[in-house]
Amino acid sequence: MKKFLFTLLIIPLLLLANDDRPPIEHNFLAKKNVQQFVNSMVKKHHFQRSTITKILKDAKLDRDTLDRYTGKYKVGTTNGSWQRYKAHVLDKSSLAKAKKFKKEYYKTLKRASREYSVPLEYIVGFIAVESKFNEFVGDYRLLDSLTTLAFYPNRMQKFFKSELKHFFLMCREEGFNPYKLEGSFAGAMGSVQQVPSVYRKFGMDYDRDGKRDPWSLKDSIGIIARFMHKNGWNKRGLVAVQATYKGKRFTKLKVGHRKKYSIKTLKKYGIRPKSNFNESKASLLRLRDKNHDELWLGAKNFRVLTRYNNSTSYGMAIHKIAQFVK
Repeated sequence: MKKFLFTLLIIPLLLLANDDRPPIEHNFLAKKNVQQFVNSMVKKHHFQRSTITKILKDAKLDRDTLDRYTGKYKVGTTNGSWQRYKAHVLDKSSLAKAKKFKKEYYKTLKRASREYSVPLEYIVGFIAVESKFNEFVGDYRLLDSLTTLAFYPNRMQKFFKSELKHFFLMCREEGFNPYKLEGSFAGAMGSVQQVPSVYRKFGMDYDRDGKRDPWSLKDSIGIIARFMHKNGWNKRGLVAVQATYKGKRFTKLKVGHRKKYSIKTLKKYGIRPKSNFNESKASLLRLRDKNHDELWLGAKNFRVLTRYNNSTSYGMAIHKIAQFVK
């Protein structure tokens, strides 16, 4: 599973709402590839054929979620701009909620920080961006969205077919009702928006109540702390440092969290960190605001943030929230 498979560019639920076209009745079982899937689940995973067919018979065609993954990619359909992040998770109200969450869950946050050697403020940032502390967890029925994307051509059909398999396995393992689970248009669920395969691998019972609950904020605190730790977070390392440059828009170099430059090279182009940057190379991060570009130098820890969602804006939103609540 490549980097948790979050490179599918799911953005936080609060940025994307369901449209006005509800899912419609559809006979998925008439499709040959669906019958092949049923056969595989029976043979490889020992499901009762009647169980699988009964559930799939109830699945509806979700035209909205299919539109997001067919045709030419459109910005804003599965990934968000910096201005949208600013408007939805860095506004005054959202930042106040982040501070309140830190205060209310401080004991659990502190335990996770200690056990996994990660800063608690970034855990707060993750949960703020993913669901605004369970305020936005999605209203797409997972059965509809995953079945639609698994069996109709789209640019990530293979991935979604695998996620539908994990959906069935997850429901059986955890006792979830497959007819009622809701989440994002791409099948992600809970406080930190995990797709079924990721939930099966990394879901945890961090509040020790005897069950792994995707919607438990305490469980999610543990999940994010462990994610950061397993992806190489350095508790003594930098995350990002703002940089200066001449002008209002920057176009001299390629930007992005996966593009690295030596500090010497950046200085040749007039880019200088506002505070000490003690790593030899940095990612050049550009945040395109309405009237200007904001430049940042991303350190190794910043890359950890983007392994959950492959987006510079996503990582910077978490970083700014963490700095605010620190």
